[in-house]
Amino acid sequence: MRKVIVNEFLSLDGTAQAPGGADEDTTGGFRHGGWHMQYGEGGGMVELIADAGGFLLGGRTYELFAGYWPQASEDMREIAEPLNTKPKYVASRTLADPLEWQNSRVLSGPLAESVAALKEEDGGDLLVMGSTVLVQSLIQHGLVDELRLLIDPVLVGGGKRIFPDDGALRPLRLVDHEATRLGTIVATYAPA
Repeated sequence: MRKVIVNEFLSLDGTAQAPGGADEDTTGGFRHGGWHMQYGEGGGMVELIADAGGFLLGGRTYELFAGYWPQASEDMREIAEPLNTKPKYVASRTLADPLEWQNSRVLSGPLAESVAALKEEDGGDLLVMGSTVLVQSLIQHGLVDELRLLIDPVLVGGGKRIFPDDGALRPLRLVDHEATRLGTIVATYAPA
């Protein structure tokens, strides 16, 4: 059975919005886009992306990635190659097949049923990056097998978060952890 692994860059105060660039996502008046970039990639991202069997993306993240990775520079090849060639499953209410980015398709039917079916298929684990609304839904439906959080030592004072604000108690257990030389904590959790 495949696992769903959520990999997220988070500020210390829990924000996941726009870690990669100033114009990445300014919704809600968010002004601190690119807050993660000073802490570098690191944390095993290249290996995680290379090892993924496919990618599970929300519509907005899909559009952002599809606009960037097919034309990524040669120095980004280690990340671009698996992102461009491996299957991408898109959870969206607004996008429809056929999608332009190769090996991409929109999930059909209810999200929980579609993702549960994907988990039953053969292949490597499914990696989720960004996609804050999707991640909240996956957590609410108990479909996340691993949370891999890269927590940067910065406070951004607000923005989109990945954890549902629904009052539910969801115990986790720490599976692995490390700290980078720039102070990012890479913590991996699984449901307890």
